[in-house]
Amino acid sequence: MVTIAVPKERAPGERRVALVPEVVARLVKQGARVRVEKGAGEGAYYPDTAYQEVGAEVVERGELLKDANLLFTVQPPPEDLIGALEPGAIVVGFVQAHKNLDLVKALAAKKATVIAMELIPRITRAQSMDALSSQATVAGYLAAIHAARLSPRFFPMLTTAAGTIRPAKVMVMGVGVAGLMAIATAKRLGAQVFAYDVRKAAVEQALSLGAKPIELPISAEGEGGYARELTEEEKRIQHEALREHVAGMDAIITTAQVPGRRAPILLTEDMVERLKPGTVVVDLAAESGGNCVLTQPGEVVEVKGVRIFGPLNLPSELSVHASEMYAKNLLNLSSLLMEKGEFAPKWEDEIIQGALLMKEGEILHGPTKALVGGA
Repeated sequence: MVTIAVPKERAPGERRVALVPEVVARLVKQGARVRVEKGAGEGAYYPDTAYQEVGAEVVERGELLKDANLLFTVQPPPEDLIGALEPGAIVVGFVQAHKNLDLVKALAAKKATVIAMELIPRITRAQSMDALSSQATVAGYLAAIHAARLSPRFFPMLTTAAGTIRPAKVMVMGVGVAGLMAIATAKRLGAQVFAYDVRKAAVEQALSLGAKPIELPISAEGEGGYARELTEEEKRIQHEALREHVAGMDAIITTAQVPGRRAPILLTEDMVERLKPGTVVVDLAAESGGNCVLTQPGEVVEVKGVRIFGPLNLPSELSVHASEMYAKNLLNLSSLLMEKGEFAPKWEDEIIQGALLMKEGEILHGPTKALVGGA
């Protein structure tokens, strides 16, 4: 019988849990044994009793990994869990190897096998397992909510006895999953929404949600649904055009990120200077360097009347639904790791191969291998 272990997340501010009771019930029905650390679901409002009622074992941390084949986490596993891993066990969760090289080395020294959720291929078969997308949906929603909260202006148009209030102008820069959700949410809040992306397909999606696209003579379609890096000339064209567009906005939400690399700069200091007082910038790329040069990760800073917010780990704020979505990603992935309750990883499957960071201590992901070698 396969045994799945779910720890209580220890990272500061992390409220999500890898598996929710509804998903545990389905795994147990499939024949798996699920072991959950005491208090693991508290941050997402799932008490221990909710797990016990669906057939999970609730144990102290020291008992969690005994005979466990699979360790399901949200954040990268801490040292105590790495040290307690059973031989042959698979760690499944977000790793962000480029930011956690010491952790990668510790896992390699333990001869661990690691599936990194951020490496799940962006292919049709893997959509139901794509945790980057599920958590980006949460982040995009909250980005629009925070923009409205921080703005000194109403988002919707209002007709009142004191006169008519015009709708806020909101610009979303980077129209991936998070950007599309930010557009949809800002529209629901009544704002007039504009969208910019260097990928033509993304601009078309933004248009379908009612945003007004800002189109430039640049097309930078990359692999896996991401944008390629712009040339210096393309960056110049982008900068000159966008600095005119941003000046009239009441709120700007930036979402552009490149996996494993620093986020691209979209808002330079001279562009921020053109923003009118009271404008709000919500930078979803704060954890990877920021799309705005003035972003301070985790803080709200005010520069000449412009508020710039660089939130960290937004999905944790919406811990109930973020956990539910992530747990379903893991449930779908588990079909490639177990069969009829037995531990049976499908190593040759393209999804497993794409997401396999290391196997038995050997680092298989090229960019991570290069970083560890360089370090």
